[in-house]
Amino acid sequence: MLTIYGCKGCGSAVIEAVCALLGEEFKLTEVAPWEPGPAVEALRALNPLLQVPTVVLDDGTVMTESVAILLWLLERHPDTDLAPRPGDPRRAAFLRRLVYFPSAIYPMYTVGDFPERWVKGKAAQAELKEATVQRTLGCWSAIEASFGAGPFFLGEQMTVLDVYAAMISRWRPGRDRIREVAPRAIAAAERAEAHPSVAPVMARNFGDAA
Repeated sequence: MLTIYGCKGCGSAVIEAVCALLGEEFKLTEVAPWEPGPAVEALRALNPLLQVPTVVLDDGTVMTESVAILLWLLERHPDTDLAPRPGDPRRAAFLRRLVYFPSAIYPMYTVGDFPERWVKGKAAQAELKEATVQRTLGCWSAIEASFGAGPFFLGEQMTVLDVYAAMISRWRPGRDRIREVAPRAIAAAERAEAHPSVAPVMARNFGDAA
């Protein structure tokens, strides 16, 4: 059984949701990386950067980085429809977007959640935080510009992309703001979140607030 080190409302939610979709059993170990204590020290021993998700495989191997974990899970379930297979013409778009979320959008929270780590002074911190919001909206606008036909990111079939979008659109500035620049992308995220396997995970992580 996998062990997922995660935090309620954090990036581990997409790993939990995809495990649920794949029928992959896991044990969830809750840890807030910013709260000192035994749980944080246990996480630090596995991942010195104190990042969640961190996953420990059955054989003790430690995996970090959400895209790496997701691709590993998909490889364990080669018949899943949650990703186009190699050779599928949609594969390039899938990989591009899968990497885009953590490389383009996710860093805005690394900076914006803790602006005091990067600049001094309340005014500068507020300015930096707002700049991350504008950058986030710009990233979503770029997604929307390349959004194709169909109810999901890659057309008619829900994939990991839609589940990732369901999670990351819950974060600042929230879906109402993001919907203004990316209505089709948010609609896809909400369809994914409504899936019977995904809905309980998102409810546990985020409650009813979108």
